Amino acid sequence: MTTRHDTAAPPAKEGGAAPGRPPADGLPEQEQRRRARLSRRWQRDVRWSPYAFVSPFFLLFLAFGLFPLIYTGWASLHQVELTAPTDMDWVGLRNYTRIFDDDFFWNAAKNTLTIGIISTVPQLLMAMGIAHILNYKLRASTFYRVAMLAPYATSIAAASLVFVLLFGRDYGMINWVLDFVGIDPVDWQGDKWPSQIAVSSIIIWRWTGYNALIYLAAMQAIPQDLYESAALDGANRWQQFFHVTLPSLRPTILFTVVVSTIGASQVFGEPLLFDANKGASGGAEHQFQTLGLYLYEQGWVNQHLGRASAIAWTMFLILIVIGIVNFVISRRLRASS
Repeated sequence: MTTRHDTAAPPAKEGGAAPGRPPADGLPEQEQRRRARLSRRWQRDVRWSPYAFVSPFFLLFLAFGLFPLIYTGWASLHQVELTAPTDMDWVGLRNYTRIFDDDFFWNAAKNTLTIGIISTVPQLLMAMGIAHILNYKLRASTFYRVAMLAPYATSIAAASLVFVLLFGRDYGMINWVLDFVGIDPVDWQGDKWPSQIAVSSIIIWRWTGYNALIYLAAMQAIPQDLYESAALDGANRWQQFFHVTLPSLRPTILFTVVVSTIGASQVFGEPLLFDANKGASGGAEHQFQTLGLYLYEQGWVNQHLGRASAIAWTMFLILIVIGIVNFVISRRLRASS
């Protein structure tokens, strides 16, 4: 048997049925320039398109975030009145020293701290319990999860006005229930601690469901193998919650604590609308005036824009300190885990 060595196909003849693809060097010069131009355009598109997509955010941030922040810091070093915002007199740090010497500022700071504690701690504890209940298989679970967001979707004005009626001194439902069980009526708007509890209840009602859904999402991300292993070791549901659920939720708990703390330091709408006189004083004796109300009173009631700018920057520095504390704690938690 003869062996054949010419296995390669012979080159196609000119005018054959299947001519080979001409090399790129054989293209006309105009076509080569067109392809080179398209290649450069494609490279520029790949390089600069991501920046074009994110540029609207940065433009809006520069216009409505960074510029007002810098301008407020500049105005805090001047004496500026609301009636003449373009007339600025340089005063240096005098606005800061004046607010630190103002007893109403420290009163507002203490009220912000107490209202923040009264509203944040019960809020997060209730949110954790609700999320733990919703984490189990329930009938109409989707309905309950949507209902959790209903208070968050309600406007601050509507919620505050309803709570004003509930906490009314003479005809409020809360005092009616207290009188029914033999407790004297409480002046929820006139006394210090009752008014702060009432304002905190508005915050708790609005934000508990929101935090519950955050906890619920984190709970559903916990592997079921951990619960099965704990159940095989004889752990009941409470032991599983304390030894499996809570350790797995530490980053989420830290996140909600920080976000709730920042929100509590900026409370404004609830105490403003809860005041019977609808003013920025936070009650007749400033008993529930927060830093947000104090800023509004100085800037838009007393018309001292420079002093209000100093208050705003002081609040901004407080938030920076909270952010640093959050960073340190989260870093230690990651190192320990």
